[in-house]
Amino acid sequence: MRLARVALVLAAGLLLAACGGHRTKPAHRDGHSRTSPSSPSRTSGDDRFEDDLSKPQGSRYRDGEDSVPPPLDVSKLVEPVPKVEPRSLYGNKSPYSVRGKSYRVLPSARGYDERGIASFYGNKFHGYKTSSLETYDMYAFSAASTTLPLPSYARVTNLETGKSVIVRVNDRGPFHDNRLIDLSYAAAVKIGIWPKGTGLVEVQGIDPSRPGKELPPAPVVTGSHPGIYLQIGAFADADNANRLAQRLRQANLGAVQVTDAVINGQRVRRVRVGPLASVDRADQVSSRIEGMGLPRPQVAVD
Repeated sequence: MRLARVALVLAAGLLLAACGGHRTKPAHRDGHSRTSPSSPSRTSGDDRFEDDLSKPQGSRYRDGEDSVPPPLDVSKLVEPVPKVEPRSLYGNKSPYSVRGKSYRVLPSARGYDERGIASFYGNKFHGYKTSSLETYDMYAFSAASTTLPLPSYARVTNLETGKSVIVRVNDRGPFHDNRLIDLSYAAAVKIGIWPKGTGLVEVQGIDPSRPGKELPPAPVVTGSHPGIYLQIGAFADADNANRLAQRLRQANLGAVQVTDAVINGQRVRRVRVGPLASVDRADQVSSRIEGMGLPRPQVAVD
């Protein structure tokens, strides 16, 4: 029995628990899935089932699709207070690979500041183990990240409304291309990502080891709608950049920009498509670019 338990723990350590497999989007997320009328709505206390980590992701969860409960009053929920915590024994392997793509875990959240697309997850994963082997609670302010250490803290700000929330990062994901962070249902409601399903956000790492300076200043939101751009490449050779830009223009994907930038002290020319009107449009254009035999573009929100 002891050997069996050890084997199960080792399997869990290798598993990218709740976010490791394919995640079906909740109802209202991008409009790609709908809640089945027979799908049960769980409450935060409905954790009286066994999460069998030895099962493959496709059969691990009781629900086939993700869903969300009725609208939530988040005004009564308390945001987590950042504190220094030891790194989790699980979910911090670096590098690690999911679906053929490699990721590296940052040594800390200090200095992390990225803009991108946020999504969220709900009922299907509620009560199941996260990558750190904590229990996912969709009514807590938490999040999943591909690179931030587990656990860590971050401020997530909706760039369209200025609403923000502090989340505790305790899971891995999202592994959907073009997504920066996966929020808990409560966090998504707090900043207005639900029920739209996705939103443009800025994620700022929090360093609890610096009392009084642990919280980064909230980003300034001007009220103008931020734009979604897809960066296909950055070239030191201007001719290479112009050739790629011409190919993209011929494909009629949208406006193509070639702009100067300095990356790691080197002057380069970035090739971008955008601004794009929506997250759905960005996903569609990304797929078309890949279909042209080009690398998957990177999302930039400016």
